[in-house]
Amino acid sequence: MRTTVLPTDVRSLVSGTSPRLLPLEPLDFSAHRALYGSTPRIDGARVIEMADRAGLTGQGGAGFPVHRKMAAVREAAERTGRRAVVVANGSEGEPASAKDKALLWHSPHLVLDGVELAATAVGASRAFVAVEAHSGLRWRLRTASEQRAGSRVPVTIVEVPPRFLSGQETALVSLLNGGPAKPRFQARPVFEDGVDGAPTLLHNVETLAHLALIARHGPAWYRSGATTTLFTVHRGDAAPAVVEASPGLSLERLAGPGVADAQAVLVGGYHGSWLPVASASGSPRATPADGRVGPATPVTAEGLGVPLGAGMIAVLPQDRCGIVETAAILRFLALESAGQCGPCLNGLPRIAAAFGALARPAPRADLVRVRESLSRWAGLVTGRGACRHPDGSARLALSALTTFAAEADAHAHGRCRAPGRPPMLPTGTAEQGA
Repeated sequence: MRTTVLPTDVRSLVSGTSPRLLPLEPLDFSAHRALYGSTPRIDGARVIEMADRAGLTGQGGAGFPVHRKMAAVREAAERTGRRAVVVANGSEGEPASAKDKALLWHSPHLVLDGVELAATAVGASRAFVAVEAHSGLRWRLRTASEQRAGSRVPVTIVEVPPRFLSGQETALVSLLNGGPAKPRFQARPVFEDGVDGAPTLLHNVETLAHLALIARHGPAWYRSGATTTLFTVHRGDAAPAVVEASPGLSLERLAGPGVADAQAVLVGGYHGSWLPVASASGSPRATPADGRVGPATPVTAEGLGVPLGAGMIAVLPQDRCGIVETAAILRFLALESAGQCGPCLNGLPRIAAAFGALARPAPRADLVRVRESLSRWAGLVTGRGACRHPDGSARLALSALTTFAAEADAHAHGRCRAPGRPPMLPTGTAEQGA
């Protein structure tokens, strides 16, 4: 079982006096109210309207418009006569990500404010907050919930197994319905048929914290760029940091000056993309033409050219091997598969095994064939699973084939830039089918 460690390095790179998601010290309810004030009393239609005008999108990786999801749940509840359910997803199964854990530990009441607003929006009669097991967050959230006398909706805190797919939407609903925390095929979407068959609104905890700030400061404030974003940042062998950043912050400011001398950055987590870093004398910004990033590249989906996904940024130093790093992650992703459909059961282990072979420096004449096979297999698994796990794994593999092409060539001639060095990024332990 993977051990969960709460982040201790929490930093703020927020400009001006913008209201923050993440106070540097954990807040109890009285300190929360002193800092943020009370949650405004807003009717459900107004909550949805404010989310729409603010342009709020989900912060869990998909980036779906929040108002559309809330409106769909509300409509389904009215149509079926079933009271809706709200689920705040803070399970964060990826071992390299810690932003949601930090938010829940430091500012649980901001998330619970968002839960109450979301429940008002969809007319929910109950809510759940899902947290990763063995993190201490169940106690933290229970204590916070008990401090909130007169809450608008009862909240149940649920622990989720620390597996990569446990927080996937249908996996979480399955767990709350008494089943295993595994993705499932289903005829109707969760917003129509979720927890106990009721229309269910499921949002990432950072999304709900943003909703709580929007209710206090208004959609115009949010659209003005005064809001912030949470990132988990890995810098070489240093302990990961959770950083709250202002919009458009440069890669160097977020990840530190070492990025100028790095060989690549991983953007978006283990379902994200590797991007090569331009040399200090080269282009400082990402461009669609070369796909490189530099110290001045703004950390946005537009600036980097790829989605921010889980909000994780990892800087790979020159003394690490990107092929070895990717092989370890792909092995982890293959083992974390729910084993329920062909792309995961057959495709991901094959991709992981091929990358594992590439990671072992040895003379080989079949590098071109291996690359072609990996590209073909990645295309075959994409879009065919019960969830997006095959898609994200394929995205990572394909980006590594491009970014670390020279390193793969070196391996095929028996050379590696970091012989004997273990992978930098955590993968924990996993057992197939556990």
